[in-house]
Amino acid sequence: MIVLSELLSPEQLAESLMSKENYRPFPDIERRSEWEGLPTELRQSIVVGGETYLQYDWPLLTATMHMEFLRGGNRTRFDGPYHARRRAVTSLALAECVENKGRFLDDLINGIWLISEESSWVISAHNRMSQQRHPELPDISDVPGIDLFALETGNLFAWLHYLLRPVLDRVHPLIDERVLSELRRRILDPYLQRDDLWWMGFTARERRLNNWTPWCTSNCLSAFLLAESDPERRLQAVRKALASLDRYLAKHPADGGCDEGPGYWNKAGGSLFDCFEQLHAATGGRFDPYEDPLVRNIGAYIYRAHIHGSYFLNFADGPHRITIEGDLVYRYGSRIRDENMMALGSAFHRMLGAAGWSHMKFLSFLRVLPALFNYAAIEREMRPLTFARDIWMDGIQVMAARETGSSDRGLYVAMKGGHNLESHNHNDVGHFVVYADGQPMLIDAGVEEYTAKTFGPERYEIWTMQSGYHSVPTVNGHMQRDGDEYRATGAEYAAAADVSRLTLELASAYPHKAGLDSWTRACRLIREPRVAAELEERFAFRDGAECGFTLNFMTCCQTRIEAGGRIAFLRDEREALTMEYDDRQFAAAIETIVLEDKKLKRAWGGFLYRIVLTPLQTKRRGSFTTRFRQPN
Repeated sequence: MIVLSELLSPEQLAESLMSKENYRPFPDIERRSEWEGLPTELRQSIVVGGETYLQYDWPLLTATMHMEFLRGGNRTRFDGPYHARRRAVTSLALAECVENKGRFLDDLINGIWLISEESSWVISAHNRMSQQRHPELPDISDVPGIDLFALETGNLFAWLHYLLRPVLDRVHPLIDERVLSELRRRILDPYLQRDDLWWMGFTARERRLNNWTPWCTSNCLSAFLLAESDPERRLQAVRKALASLDRYLAKHPADGGCDEGPGYWNKAGGSLFDCFEQLHAATGGRFDPYEDPLVRNIGAYIYRAHIHGSYFLNFADGPHRITIEGDLVYRYGSRIRDENMMALGSAFHRMLGAAGWSHMKFLSFLRVLPALFNYAAIEREMRPLTFARDIWMDGIQVMAARETGSSDRGLYVAMKGGHNLESHNHNDVGHFVVYADGQPMLIDAGVEEYTAKTFGPERYEIWTMQSGYHSVPTVNGHMQRDGDEYRATGAEYAAAADVSRLTLELASAYPHKAGLDSWTRACRLIREPRVAAELEERFAFRDGAECGFTLNFMTCCQTRIEAGGRIAFLRDEREALTMEYDDRQFAAAIETIVLEDKKLKRAWGGFLYRIVLTPLQTKRRGSFTTRFRQPN
């Protein structure tokens, strides 16, 4: 296992870490040749993006908006204007760097001043992590909290200082002074003073680390490397960052799998890469972790979870459809010399074109600057994207298999084991998905808009988190439970030319009162002699237990129950997949789930469907098989 803090000795790190004056990762506004050398279409896109915010009506952030999260659970009414302010400032700053005529400065300065005067940079949903006395509102008498978005704001201010200090000083010297003052008070000093924040990984009762650790750390590194002049404080911050990342990597599966799903890889593996790149640049290339197998596997995960187009294999709170940051993926692939990762990055780069930078969910200079200055090089890339027939990640217990080497032709099947204390967990041990010709058929629904309930004690009251709304059994009325002890056991994986399969024992994922002695599920993709995705189930109940269960299958397709144990899955009113079951053993019913949540409606439209198979007779033990085929 790689130990980042040992890649360079303390003496080597101190010797190689550049000063603030010498650390020049990208051109500032005065290096005109680089900014004016950007491709014309890219420069135009950036200027248009900035013009959106000329004479901008800056959104309010009120006290009652902040209180709304703990009053009623809603976070979007605060998050929306909070992030809009920061996107506007970044867009205006980029446009000024490109144009350099002062046209965007007044609006930019207004945004800087507004953000500087916010009582806290911590979003309302995270305020309770930062202060305990009165978490409904920011407590300006307390030590400033540093959550994900306080640190994103610190990263923003550090880059504003680095990129625009000369032109801001020409307007008024207090502007950049204010930028540095707020950055020091809210980010630099608290980061060095505090070890109690869970994402740092230093607390005695350490929480399980997730994407927060590399994401927060990447922004801390930006703040110190760009804005801290004191060499001892810079060195202290880098050592602390390396210690946090070591604690994160120490528990990372060796296969590189992101148990939060590919939607979170952007801020898990992607932010880890951001940390590496900053340290690589700040040490003149002496910090170089890119040959390590774990680092390489963390990168490769993003294409191992790729299905077709913008479809990715989603688990937990991650969506099934994401837009990856092509430049980030391409650069990571280039560092680890992984041609398929580079091909995936360049494919998304071509998909989005010159406006690709604006599609970043959180418009960070840490990502957008490399995307701009690498744009021309990636434009020339035409590597073919290939798709592995078989994928097995034993650390997170995920298998995927394709019928063909084409992403848009044939069946794609995936199943997960793991446990029910994964990051952003859903109770989904044994869940599987099926795609046909690159289109989703059996699915993971994902998650609704985040509210207070999403990360509170009532999390598993939300239907999308429950195993009953994943494609797994419900046993004697009991769904799976959340917790590390509720897990798959006895994983057996095998892949050959004719069939690929994963077998899991699922009984441990259910509470004892469910009455299971065993529930073995084998998921197979059969390529020969006749193609099918197949689930074989074997069950046994304990003596004296009730013997009831139902089988659940989640789909985004309209379905039609037909005679002879057949269910048709319809896409655009045409049959795209058939499900075959033994109608002598089971009765089938279809539940229509009306989607009210905005996020789910955007993802799936108005409806999802749950197929429920109920046994016609109860048995203490037995077996059965369900098959899925494409129409001839």
